[in-house]
Amino acid sequence: MQERDLQIKNIKIEKIKPYENNAKIHTEKQINQIMESIKDFGFNDPLGIDEHGVIIEGHGRYEAAKRLGMQTVPVIIIKGLTEQQKIAYALVHNKLTMDTDFDLEILSEELKKIDTDDFDFSVFDFDVDYNINIDIDENENNGVKEYETEEFANDKFKYQCPKCGFRFGA
Repeated sequence: MQERDLQIKNIKIEKIKPYENNAKIHTEKQINQIMESIKDFGFNDPLGIDEHGVIIEGHGRYEAAKRLGMQTVPVIIIKGLTEQQKIAYALVHNKLTMDTDFDLEILSEELKKIDTDDFDFSVFDFDVDYNINIDIDENENNGVKEYETEEFANDKFKYQCPKCGFRFGA
């Protein structure tokens, strides 16, 4: 493993180029959620770009920043990767963010700590008024919906909470 001296720089957004074969899908809903996150919390997750200004990771954040009219964005310039390594890193980076669920008990407790007058978490598909405390019994789903195969053919989750829509149980 090669050590890197990573530095965050702010650069003009017009100097950044999306990777033309980015495999990650960014829906309108997700871009809007990223925009809301940037408005609420700031741009705290720099884009990863190569030495030519091409995005390796962060296409959704880039699109959100453009729509917000940002002139500059924070980036980390990732140098020294081959083209194959850049592609592999982009794919792995995006896949890793999709491979875990929430600990529902901790999630429920953390959501209770948020003052809904300060933050509208419904924009991010969290229902902070619902106590997520779901036990799944082999014989009974306690009101939790088990997906029909054709209904959620592209969804990796097996169950959906009937109150908040939270999906879990890969």
